[in-house]
Amino acid sequence: MELIGRTIMSEFSDFNDLGELVVVVIRLLFAALLGGLLGLEREQRGKAAGVRTHMLVCMGAALFMFIPQQAGISDSEMSRVIQGVIAGIGFLCAGTIITGKDDQGATGLTTAAGIWFTAAIGIAVGLGREQTAVLCTVLAWLVLYVVPYFTRSMRNNIP
Repeated sequence: MELIGRTIMSEFSDFNDLGELVVVVIRLLFAALLGGLLGLEREQRGKAAGVRTHMLVCMGAALFMFIPQQAGISDSEMSRVIQGVIAGIGFLCAGTIITGKDDQGATGLTTAAGIWFTAAIGIAVGLGREQTAVLCTVLAWLVLYVVPYFTRSMRNNIP
């Protein structure tokens, strides 16, 4: 029975110390916050991929970066992990794009691009590049919230 207890304890001992646990919690919560900020705009516009989707994408991307980093893999192996995350997100993004019949064109491109960018922010957070992630979130927020005002005013001024 003691052997079973030790085996279970060793199976749930990912963290070497409390500091490592705190880093994981901070990174995942920070990824959720940044992803949620970008998903809020999609939610307000009634799109299918809203706050929860963006939070999960950002946290998932961060986790996919942090776990291999925690395991000590090399930079070349890490680049393959990044490639896998990007390819996987591509499938999710493709599901948000709907091609209309007749002359309607495609819809969901901005949502797909937002999910893709949210994953990139999650990768930055997972790699411990929080300042880069914040800067990218601010820039994406400007694109999602501010740019539509300019494009609407430009369309209204066209004779």
